[in-house]
Parts: sequence; structure tokens; C-alpha cells
Amino acid sequence: MKLIIAIVQDEDAQRLVSTLMEAHFGVTKLATTGGFLRAGNTTLISGVEDERLPEALDIIERLCRSRQQMTAAPTSPAAGMGGMGHTHYPVKITVGGATVFVLEVSQFLKV
Repeated sequence: MKLIIAIVQDEDAQRLVSTLMEAHFGVTKLATTGGFLRAGNTTLISGVEDERLPEALDIIERLCRSRQQMTAAPTSPAAGMGGMGHTHYPVKITVGGATVFVLEVSQFLKV
């Protein structure tokens, strides 16, 4: 048995949970916060039989595609501006997709 830990963008989470459950995968949903954008994301945990692992990973890959998003990136105050503060300029970044960890499970109990 494997344990899948998938960190996905909030935007993709509900559709992914629904699709996994329709395919008869048990899934636990945790609200988490990402580091880079400090934006909300979702961590999903699912115990999966070894032979069904490719099916679960395929669903995650199919539904959690990365995409481009504009965000404001701060710059340092320019030298000689007398500390007038930071300015922000738009930057295109890649968001979405999924970060997936697959771990071997030595024992699984449902009590």
C-alpha cells in the first residue's frame, strides 16, 4: 500500500477530491498555506493499493495543471531616492500543478 500526499492549489482541490472519490479513492483534505505566495492551498492524503497507484496519479496529473498568473513583486528602494519605500511591478509566475509525495505504508488500520 502507498500513501499519497498531494499539495494542490485551492482552485483545483474540490474538483480533484470529487474525482478521486468518484473513482473510489478515500481522501482526507487539509487546508494548508504555501510558502512562496503565502496563498492558501490544499493538502490531500490518500491511502492507495499498489496496483491503483498509477490511476490515482493520473487523476492528479490530469486535474492539477500549472498555469500562468500575474502577481506584484516588490523591489528594493532605489539608491539615492532617500528611502521613499518599495515599489511593486507585475511579474508572471507559474502556479498550480501538484507537489506529490508517494510513501510506502507498512501497516494500514481503520478502527
